[in-house]
Amino acid sequence: MILVVCALLAELRGLSARKDVEIFSCGVGPVEAGVTLARKLARENYRAVVNAGIGGAFPGAAHVGDALVVGEEIMADFGLEGGGEFTLPGGAQIAERSFADPVLLERCAGLGLPTVRGLTVSAVTTTRATGERFARTYSPGVESMEGFAIFRACELAGVPALEVRGISNYVGDRAESAWNFRAGASATVAALETILDALGSSRA
Repeated sequence: MILVVCALLAELRGLSARKDVEIFSCGVGPVEAGVTLARKLARENYRAVVNAGIGGAFPGAAHVGDALVVGEEIMADFGLEGGGEFTLPGGAQIAERSFADPVLLERCAGLGLPTVRGLTVSAVTTTRATGERFARTYSPGVESMEGFAIFRACELAGVPALEVRGISNYVGDRAESAWNFRAGASATVAALETILDALGSSRA
């Protein structure tokens, strides 16, 4: 069974039913996503998790209505402000990056979907200044609110994971974001159908 995780079910409206795919809405934001998915993975077994939903594109990464695969997620503004080594007692380390499963990435390599770095935020970016700062600091392709948490929960549970994002807006000034939920959701569903086929899922 493959678990497809989205923040809201509306992001995947129109997805074909499949006998070996379960859809799970984890809620909005990194805390909701991480907690609810970790609880689910502790109770049930899945051969893979695919995080699918809309996201914002950073300049030059994609257009509204495109779809991207995310190979790495970074948690924005986590750790020491301004960067640098964050020293903790006993050699403890913080986890600020999480990754897609390399085997799943390889399975999807020929699908024509660009692979980018994702940036997970707790608040949607609405100003040019914040968008430019994120672009300089992290060099991301796409912004979401759940990506890091879902990858990290899967890493800790030992379940391979992949992420696909349909672009619904541009990161930066809200007035210039060209927000289009329907275009992002449609792109997500189309790309997800292709990915599930590549992963060997069977349509009902």
